[in-house]
Amino acid sequence: MKIDLDKLSTKELGKLFPLFIVEPNSKWRELFEIEKIELNRILKQKAIRTEHFGSTAIPNLGAKPTIDILVEISEDKKTKNKIIQIMKSEGYHYIPRNDCPPPYIMFVKGYTEEGIKGRSYHIHLAEKTHSGLWDSLYFRDYLINHKEIAKEYEKLKRELAKKYKYDREAYTNGKTEFIMKITEKAKQISIK
Repeated sequence: MKIDLDKLSTKELGKLFPLFIVEPNSKWRELFEIEKIELNRILKQKAIRTEHFGSTAIPNLGAKPTIDILVEISEDKKTKNKIIQIMKSEGYHYIPRNDCPPPYIMFVKGYTEEGIKGRSYHIHLAEKTHSGLWDSLYFRDYLINHKEIAKEYEKLKRELAKKYKYDREAYTNGKTEFIMKITEKAKQISIK
C-alpha cells in the first residue's frame, strides 16, 4: 500500500523519519556541490544563487545527515509556480512553507514511504529579502569561525535529538533561542 507523505500527521512523519545526529562527514560539501549542479541544470536561470547551510555546511560538526540548500529565486509569482512544476516533475517532494512568515518554497529529496532512502536534501527556495532564511548564512559563518560555539551547538543538538527523536518540531523549537542569539551576534560583527 502506497503512503501519501502529504497526508501524514506530524506525529506520523516523526515516526517514519526519526531524528538522529551522526558524526561529521567530509563528503557533505561534495554532496552539496553535486546537488547544486543538478539544481542549476533543472532550474537554469531561475536559480540566482545557491548556498550550502545548516549543520552539514560546518566542518567537523555532527549533524542530521541531510544537506540543507538555500536557493535565491525571483519574487515573481509565475516563476515560483514554474519552479514548483519543474521540481515536482524531477521527483522532488514539494512542501509549501506557510508556517514561517513570509511563506517560501521547500522541496525534499530522499524521503520515501519506507523512511529516508539514500542521501537526503532539504532545498529551501526564497527571494533575497527573506531574512528568516538568508540570515542562516550569518549563523553558518559564525560557527565556521568559532569552533567552540559550534561544539556547544552540536551538544545542544545531540541532547534535543535524543529527547525529541520522533518530534521534529520540538527539536527545531529547542534550537531556536541558541540560533537567534548567535545569528544576532554574527550580524552585529558583520556591521562593524
